[in-house]
Amino acid sequence: MIPTGAPQSNRPREEYRPPVRTRAPKVRGPRRWGRRIRWIALVLLVALVGWGVYLDRNLNRVEALPADSAATSSGTNWLIVGSDSRADLGAEDQERLGTGDAAGQRTDTIMLLHSGSSGSVLVSLPRDSYVPIEGHGSNKLNAAYAFGGAPLLITTVENATGLRIDHYAEIGFGGFVNAVDAVGGVDMCIPQAIKDPKANLDITTGCQELDGVTALGYVRTRATAGSDFDRVQRQREFMSALIGKATSPATIVNPFRVVPLADAVTGLITVDSSDHIWNLAQLGLAMRGVTNGGVATTVPVGSTPTVGGQSVVRWDKARASQLFESLQKDRTPPESAHGP
Repeated sequence: MIPTGAPQSNRPREEYRPPVRTRAPKVRGPRRWGRRIRWIALVLLVALVGWGVYLDRNLNRVEALPADSAATSSGTNWLIVGSDSRADLGAEDQERLGTGDAAGQRTDTIMLLHSGSSGSVLVSLPRDSYVPIEGHGSNKLNAAYAFGGAPLLITTVENATGLRIDHYAEIGFGGFVNAVDAVGGVDMCIPQAIKDPKANLDITTGCQELDGVTALGYVRTRATAGSDFDRVQRQREFMSALIGKATSPATIVNPFRVVPLADAVTGLITVDSSDHIWNLAQLGLAMRGVTNGGVATTVPVGSTPTVGGQSVVRWDKARASQLFESLQKDRTPPESAHGP
């Protein structure tokens, strides 16, 4: 019998399976990375704003600027005051800082900072300047602070200079020390050795880094030949160096420095009730402008007579008027108006 077909296989027939199509792996495109970067930037922005709000609320404020001020001037003027009040210092701090335990409030430092289109100008006003004080006759400038606090001091400065004070900043002993330590110390070149037990200071000549306690003694001491005139110069130089380091990129981008610095400054500095954290940032920029081509000087001095048994400082009226008239018009003061 002839076969009619191909021989049959005993193996089971395999089921037909269509080929499996595999998807190519997704490539994370620039859109997804861009979205992540935006989210990170948003989180950082929210954190920065929150930190700014916290710092602003942490500022100490007083009603410093007199409401009835009639003074007018161009540019922006800060009155910067270093208070020697021991009210916030315990016995251990007073001994460590060499401040003593004197009662009351006075000002060891009084500086006028002007900023505007002509740049930054920092003027030291000697605390012994003999000026009229409303309701108290003529007296030393720092007596105005003792008589009536910041408002009377600002009124006295405005009357003496003709300049309107727009902002106020006051820092005490403890705040000064903490600010210096927060930036890791400040480098200064000391022109002469100074030993002053009253200021807890024993410093040698040469360039060196000053910590907070040493820096406080350095700006407080009067144990040099020029006494108060030397001191106001040291105060200007040190404040410029401190602000320069505080606003340097090395500090700003370092959270281990900028965070404690901001906490120290906002917690221990006192400003006017209308001032905010951004005003302090403007203060820092203005002070940095002094070191970058600005002017740092002392009000011109005419004489240092004795009045009522006390040595006082009388301004050179002609040169002082020239200085303050320049600032009133937002102009750079001429060399002839520089003191002392």
